[in-house]
Amino acid sequence: MRCPRDGTDLIEEQLHGIEVDHCPSCNGRWLDHHELDELEATRADEQERRATIQYAQRESELDCPVCGERMAAFNYRAYDLEIDTCEQEHGFWLDAGEDGRVHDIIDERVRGLERSASAEASWSHFLDSLGGKGGGGGAWSSIRSFFGGRRR
Repeated sequence: MRCPRDGTDLIEEQLHGIEVDHCPSCNGRWLDHHELDELEATRADEQERRATIQYAQRESELDCPVCGERMAAFNYRAYDLEIDTCEQEHGFWLDAGEDGRVHDIIDERVRGLERSASAEASWSHFLDSLGGKGGGGGAWSSIRSFFGGRRR
């Protein structure tokens, strides 16, 4: 297989325990379709990774090294990281250093989810302390009534 960026023969290597194809010239990496998910899984579990991956998709300047078709480029998880993908689902092209950016983005997502869960727990505890947990009156009862009695 050849590099879609410069035509150099790709060589197999291990990246975080995943076998990927690496360009020794431009330092880019070809990940088979399932390998991007595996790369993310080295940082977070499936629940933490659930979300849309592709935003602002457009035509890429690169051709797929597997089928030769023009790939699509997209912003990865709505960040300023452009990744190229084969629309036939053969894989993803990551330019030099983008595998590290994928890790950074997943790490940031995990921290954000942890902060969110902590904030929700603190808010719930605060509301419970206002009027008691049994719905026996006070501010919590008023808030629960306002939202139709539903509580997560």
